[in-house]
Amino acid sequence: MKQLSGMIFAAGLGTRLYPLTADKPKALVVYKGKTLLQWAIEKLQTTPVSQIVVNTHHYSDQIVDFVGGRDWGIPVHISDESDLLLDTAGGFKKAEDFFQESSDILLYNVDIISSIDLNLVIQQHYKSDSYATLVVKDRETSRKLIFEKQQMQLSGWINYRSGEKIICREAAESLELGFSGIHLVKREILGLIPPNKKISFTPFYLEIAKEYPVIGYLDQKSEWKDMGKIEDFTE
Repeated sequence: MKQLSGMIFAAGLGTRLYPLTADKPKALVVYKGKTLLQWAIEKLQTTPVSQIVVNTHHYSDQIVDFVGGRDWGIPVHISDESDLLLDTAGGFKKAEDFFQESSDILLYNVDIISSIDLNLVIQQHYKSDSYATLVVKDRETSRKLIFEKQQMQLSGWINYRSGEKIICREAAESLELGFSGIHLVKREILGLIPPNKKISFTPFYLEIAKEYPVIGYLDQKSEWKDMGKIEDFTE
C-alpha cells in the first residue's frame, strides 16, 4: 500500500527577493493574495499526501506561526534548519524521521507556481518504479539536465554559462531540459543521502543515476513560474 507524504523546501534566504525578504522569509512573500507557502501547501493538497513537512531556516519562527495559525486539514510539520542550512538533499535527509511510514515523498520548491496535475506525475512515478521522478520542461535556462530520449533516464547536466558539463550515463540520443523544482522519490532514496551534510539534489541525482533509475517527467502543458526573483512580483 502506497503512503505518500509531501515536503516543501522553504529554507532559502530569498536574497534575490530583497527587499521583500528584508523582514520575512521567502515562503511568506505574498503573490496574488496568498503567501508562496500557502500556494505550495494547497498544491500538494490536490494529491493524496497524508502529511506535509516544511523545512525552515531564515525567519523560521514566522513560518512556524503561519503554519500553526490555521487548520490545513492534514498534519503540516516543521523541520527546523535554523542552526545550519543543509541545501535541498541535505534538508530532506534531516527530515527523514517524518517519513518512516511513507513509501514515497513528493518534493516541491516553495517558490514554484504551477498548474501541473501532480496526480499524473504520481501515476508515472508508481508505474515506472523509479527511485526519483523529476518534473522537467523544455524552457530557457542556462543549466539543463540531460536525459536519454527513449527511457527519459537522467544521463547528465550542463551549465551553458560556465561551460561545465557532467555525463553520468551514455545516451545514444538525448534531450536537454530544465528542472521544474518538483520531484517525487521513493523513501529508500534517503538511505543514499549522507547525514548532516550540505548537499543539493542535482549532484546527488547525477551520482545515483549511475546505478538507479532517475526518470524525467516531461511537462508540456502546464503554466509554470519560478517566483525566485523580484521581477516576478512586480510584473
